[in-house]
Amino acid sequence: MTQRDRLFLLPPGFADNSRREYCPECAEVWGLLSYFPAIKESVEISYQPIDKPRGDMAVQLGEKNQNCPTLVLHTDSPSYEDCGIMQKNGHRFINNARDFGRYYAHRYGTPFPRG
Repeated sequence: MTQRDRLFLLPPGFADNSRREYCPECAEVWGLLSYFPAIKESVEISYQPIDKPRGDMAVQLGEKNQNCPTLVLHTDSPSYEDCGIMQKNGHRFINNARDFGRYYAHRYGTPFPRG
């Protein structure tokens, strides 16, 4: 079985602030996965609750690194310099949608995000 990177996202709709909301950065990542479906197959998607602590995510990355979206790179996944890769508890991760786009451009040859 091929090991995949793990993508932590908030669900498409959740209750917060006395209304239904969605995460704009998570929606941006879903757009990227829709543009390039092969990338979606390379990740394991894990939906997280809006409330913290966020289970596995907090265990892996610590209490201060529970932002969604976050991509936790598999140990065999490559690193690139301009993709905002951070490290905590022995795990490499990216927690910004635009950095995901740069990472995938390097890794899979997709276009780079503008801006």
